[in-house]
Amino acid sequence: MSSSPLIMLGIETSCDETSIAIVSEDRRILSNQIYTQQKDHVSFGGVVPELAARAHLERLPILLKEALQEADLVLQDLSGIAVTGGPGLMGGVLMGVLYAKAIAATLHKPFLAINHLEAHALTIRLTEEIPFPYLLLLVSGGHTQFLWTEGIGRYKLLGASLDDAAGEAFDKIAKLLNLGYPGGPALEKSARLGNPERFDLPRPLLRTPHCNFSFSGLKTAVLKKVEALPHPLTLQDKNDMAASFQKAVGDTLIDRCQNAFKVCKAFKSSFPFVVAGGVASNLYLKQKLELLANEHHLPLKVPPLKLCTDNGAMVAWAGIERLKQGLEDSLDFSPRPRWPLEDLFNAKTNCKKVTD
Repeated sequence: MSSSPLIMLGIETSCDETSIAIVSEDRRILSNQIYTQQKDHVSFGGVVPELAARAHLERLPILLKEALQEADLVLQDLSGIAVTGGPGLMGGVLMGVLYAKAIAATLHKPFLAINHLEAHALTIRLTEEIPFPYLLLLVSGGHTQFLWTEGIGRYKLLGASLDDAAGEAFDKIAKLLNLGYPGGPALEKSARLGNPERFDLPRPLLRTPHCNFSFSGLKTAVLKKVEALPHPLTLQDKNDMAASFQKAVGDTLIDRCQNAFKVCKAFKSSFPFVVAGGVASNLYLKQKLELLANEHHLPLKVPPLKLCTDNGAMVAWAGIERLKQGLEDSLDFSPRPRWPLEDLFNAKTNCKKVTD
């Protein structure tokens, strides 16, 4: 095997970001091209799967060319092709997987189907020397869960949302308040100008002795309070509700984290606390989590903001981590719109050990 660093192409098409990146084994991001489809979906107030899939198909060849040019490489220089194989919107995942398979088959390069959640889980190792194990709080538009991360493909699910993900709740409340799209950043911006004490909102599952989340009841409480206000809502009404909602989510996360810390300290007395996913880019929540981690004498690790949201670099890095373990996937891999991390080495993934 060559002693030169692995160079991985990463393709991400699980939702409304089309991204192709090239990353090297020595943690250099040689290119990370991202096409954000916000303008394609803004008039709908949310992602339209059919439009997203079409945009992925149109942008992938363009982004590949741009990534290779920025990295000053040709396709033959790549060590492998990694792509999000799920979970995600089926049409988008399918576009990415088909495109990745075509490149891998043409070049006779390893093909790696990456679990989107594992890509988020491993992103921190792209930017820092973080050893296993660590506690991961994954907070995104589709998932909110605690994972005890022991190694590549080795995760213990400690708790998860019983209904809506935190990011999904942010997006729905932003839409309810007509704050704009994408909802999460718009709500955070609005909350900076609001009074977080004005509206009394519930903290679901507060002080319950487990690590699960629930955001559906909080979302319903916001809806009822908004309906009770005089209409049309004033700008201050919206800002105050955004701030009150964001504070309720923050209080809930802190309470759940305290439970997760107790569980993990039974495994190991000290460990990194990693927060990843799109909601990790919320500065208010990040500050609250940082204060909590400091109180418990745990190092808080959060990837750079540009790597918290969906991107090809995290997929490429997960591909490098897996290829270094001698793992690759068969070209008959089937995209999986639902793909729990616990199933990573299930036979259905077509994962195989490469022995050279």
